[in-house]
Amino acid sequence: MQICVIGTGYVGLVTGACFAEFGLNVTCMDTDAKRIGKLEKGEVPFYEPGITELVAKGIRDNRLTFTTDIAKAVDDALVIFIAVGTPSRSDGSADLSYVEEVGRGIARHMTGYKVIATKSTVPVGTGETLRKVIKATQKKPIPFDIVSNPEFLREGSAIEDFMRPNRVVIGTDSAEATAIMKDLYRPLYLIETPIVITDIPTSEMIKYASNAFLATKVSFINEIANLCEKVGADVQAVAKGMGLDHRIGSKFLHAGPGFGGSCFPKDVAALIDTGERHGAEMRIAKAAAAANEQQKRAMVVKIKQALGGLQGKTVGVLGLSFKPNTNDLRESPALTIIEGLLKEGCAVRAHDPAALEEGTKLLPQITPCADPYETAEGSDALVLMTEWNQFRNLEFGRLRTLLRQPLLIDLRNVYEPERVAGMGFRYVSVGQPERTPKK
Repeated sequence: MQICVIGTGYVGLVTGACFAEFGLNVTCMDTDAKRIGKLEKGEVPFYEPGITELVAKGIRDNRLTFTTDIAKAVDDALVIFIAVGTPSRSDGSADLSYVEEVGRGIARHMTGYKVIATKSTVPVGTGETLRKVIKATQKKPIPFDIVSNPEFLREGSAIEDFMRPNRVVIGTDSAEATAIMKDLYRPLYLIETPIVITDIPTSEMIKYASNAFLATKVSFINEIANLCEKVGADVQAVAKGMGLDHRIGSKFLHAGPGFGGSCFPKDVAALIDTGERHGAEMRIAKAAAAANEQQKRAMVVKIKQALGGLQGKTVGVLGLSFKPNTNDLRESPALTIIEGLLKEGCAVRAHDPAALEEGTKLLPQITPCADPYETAEGSDALVLMTEWNQFRNLEFGRLRTLLRQPLLIDLRNVYEPERVAGMGFRYVSVGQPERTPKK
């Protein structure tokens, strides 16, 4: 079967490469000629473990091709996936202009029946909007079906999430489209992946509801962490005790500086906007978003208190991306926290294994460093912002000789507090009592 993926960003490229690995013939289309030229050479424009190798394999096996020609891409394909951006507008609503423009492009070049599936995260009602846009743009009536097929890819483990998903959601009102979509995902039947077949609005809502719930878990445990600090409790033990309850589960109960990335902030905002437009206030989602913003501000205060002020101080920051194994800086808590430090008159040295170049473009005031030890040199404190594996086994003896004082502020609770204190460091974390150096 021939399919087409329109949009070669994070979701589109992972989708195309993984479907090619399933044995399908895939054309990835984008209007960015420079991007397509690089992809044809196997050059991937973002960091994601395994994607470069998978793209190269797809090209080598003649399963994966790239083009800027939408006419050819649409004409060849039975199924067309839309995987373009839906960024937040200033009011929090999702900007669907890219999705609608793709719909018009598909309509202008259709010559036969197509299944048009949205991978992009879109608000409830977008499927029907897209149907109207396509019908209004067609030169003559040509049959097609609309499908909602949301992605649930975690940056840093996207290929595994596609190949071994928790579930596949297919929203459509067509038996023919359902059969075609189920055929695309046939390789997943061998691992008994649940396939949820539903209508389009329900499928669209599943994506937003899932992300908003996970974001709420993050905000909840962060508020618990802040209370733990006040009462002398340990949030790590609290989270473990909560997570062992199967009704709650342990995932997304990790205290830290707040959530970020391309999904949670945008999707929570869009869900809030959808509720407002339909007269159903999303009070819990609003609270989760507000708590998340407060958590970022609280981290600046935490660092300031640990240092006894920020004016004239230098802080070494480990990690800029919103999570490890990605170079995605969108809504990264680290950037917001660093901006707060800079405003207080603090100098910032920083290192990130994948996002350093882009990070210094966004924050030109910071000093980029080649590794954690260059970052620590001359700093008054080392702040762990993102839990990259490279930061999990730091050489504390070496760090002590480089830092102005032995102070580690671990905003991801990566380290065991007593161990760090035993290395002669003052250890400040999130939701745990501060530890002082042990002689």
